[in-house]
Order: sequence, then C-alpha cells, then structure tokens
Amino acid sequence: MKKKAVVVVDMQVDFVTGSLGTAAAQAIVPLMVKYLRDRQATGEYDFYCTHDTHGQNYMETQEGRRLPVPHTILGTEGWELIPELKEFEPTMTNFNKPTFGSYEMMVAMREAGYEEVEFVGVCTGICDISNAVMTKAALPEARIVIYENLCACVNETTHNTALDAMRTLQMDIETYVA
Repeated sequence: MKKKAVVVVDMQVDFVTGSLGTAAAQAIVPLMVKYLRDRQATGEYDFYCTHDTHGQNYMETQEGRRLPVPHTILGTEGWELIPELKEFEPTMTNFNKPTFGSYEMMVAMREAGYEEVEFVGVCTGICDISNAVMTKAALPEARIVIYENLCACVNETTHNTALDAMRTLQMDIETYVA
C-alpha cells in the first residue's frame, strides 16, 4: 500500500472568518469536512496540519511590515483551528510555522517516505504553494496533489496563478468530488 498523507494548511480562524478571512475560505469549509471524513474513513492517510504562528511582536517582523494586519497570534482565538475541523485535530500531526512553509514538517514527511501527499487549505498563493514546493523538494518522486476546490486565496487571480505555478512544477491539480 502506498504511503499517503493529507496536509491541511492554515485552516485557522483568522484566515477563514477572522482578520484575514475571505468568503472564498469560508466557502471551502463544508466540502473540506466531507473530504477529511472520507480520507479518514479509508485508514490509508496520515494527517498533518500547519498553523501559521506569530508572536506579540508580529508588527516588528518583516511579514508584519509587509502585511500590517495582526493575525494568528499564538494564544489567541484567531490562531485556533476553525471549529468545523476540531474533530480531526486529535488525528493530525501539527506544525507551528512562523513563516509560509514548515521546514519541520518537510523533515518529518521525508523521514516517513510518503509516495503521495494531498494539499488543502489557505492561502493558495502563499502558504499552500510554499508547503507544496517544499514537499516536492523533500520528496521529488512523490505524487503531489492540490485540490483546487479545497484551497482558497485572497482572490481568484492569485489562486489561479498559484495553481498554474504548481502545475508547472509537476504537481497534480485536481477537483475533489464528494
């Protein structure tokens, strides 16, 4: 049996309904819950989850100066996984990341030797693409799947640009059908 993983990227309150939330992020939630239940039911997947994690000094960081909207501050409600996904949290290996991609998650995934990794979450043009590219570098022969209808970005243009870039990097862009 293939070693498979699912990565849920930054489905935190601040990115869905909070300070950087979007209608697009909110719209993917119901289907994402169905997708995660379906994947969990197979027993074939390991589950990973990234948490964008900033400190109280966020505004003093490079990111804070370029995106001056405090978000996902550790210890706040905005940092938490959205309520709709809490049921899955006990089965996920969680990684806090102070930037767009998680180096620690890549090391863990490489050590596990996954043959297939599926990505869902936000934001397609920032953290989804960063973690997918890092995964491709860590696991060059693995099949990397991005579910376009289970990812969201700040707007449709940046979402599609990121999907095109990942397609160019030999990742499979698919539509999840329940």
